[in-house]
Amino acid sequence: MFAGAFATVANAQIWKAAEPMSLPTARHESALTAVKGKLYLLGGRGVKPIDSYDPKKDTWTTKAMAPLEMSHFQAITFRDEVYVVGAFTGSYPHETPIPVMYIYNPERDEWREGPAIPKDRLRGASGAFVYNDKIYIICGIQDGHWDGHVAWFDEYDPKTNTWRTLPDAPRPRDHVSVAMVGSKLYVAGGRLSTARIKQVLNLTIPEVDVYDFKTNSWTTLEAANNLPTLRAGNMAVAYGQKVLIIGGESDKQVPAHSEVEGFNTKTGTWEKLPSLFQGRHGTGAVVVNGKVYVVAGSANRGGGPELTSMEVLEK
Repeated sequence: MFAGAFATVANAQIWKAAEPMSLPTARHESALTAVKGKLYLLGGRGVKPIDSYDPKKDTWTTKAMAPLEMSHFQAITFRDEVYVVGAFTGSYPHETPIPVMYIYNPERDEWREGPAIPKDRLRGASGAFVYNDKIYIICGIQDGHWDGHVAWFDEYDPKTNTWRTLPDAPRPRDHVSVAMVGSKLYVAGGRLSTARIKQVLNLTIPEVDVYDFKTNSWTTLEAANNLPTLRAGNMAVAYGQKVLIIGGESDKQVPAHSEVEGFNTKTGTWEKLPSLFQGRHGTGAVVVNGKVYVVAGSANRGGGPELTSMEVLEK
């Protein structure tokens, strides 16, 4: 599963179990992002409200209800608004892709329907990110947990309201989150969910794929730098020059994974970071003021129990 050894990590960090004055809505297959220093927890199984966390006040506040069930997506922030793109709605195992973006405006506490996604590129459980004022979707699966994995890579330009197809990733994967460091996109974790043949959790992806926007090309890290702990439904976040892969689920254990591993883009090696107090999958991670926040998710592989707890990684 991993050919090399972890690098030694200096200035060891630690996760702290947060105890805010109020708690968010329990949920999983949800997402997390930040706008102007506040956290926004959204989506999940069922129709859920948005929850907002103010680090200065250490409180969660319930905001507007989602316009529909939205699950299995990586929330992004663009121009101080929250975007849902590459998400599912509906029930297991045939969740269906949401055909448009949905946009939440924190100042007005309002949702609105955004641009349509090309019909021939619809999928969910995909990675999403923003780079140079454009929105991107990578990989995913077309038919819930059933089948139809794709390696698609798409770019949306809000200025021109146009979509562009980019080179496919080296391999398909779903239940994936991604992160940018500099001009490079890192795609690690995920799986090939195939309930059609009763293989949902076990087809995890070891390889790490990297897209360089400077050269407009894909590469795959050598086998020695495969993801150390294979899992999907994990969180991915850029933390300085590192890409952190946090939590997740797999067929190897019933409890959700608590492992946190960081790929150091400067040294080209994986580093073992402190584990989460509570293993979790199906949620998001975000960096605010130098701290990594993880909230909610499922404590076991599959559908629950859903969590409300929050952890913070800081020096």
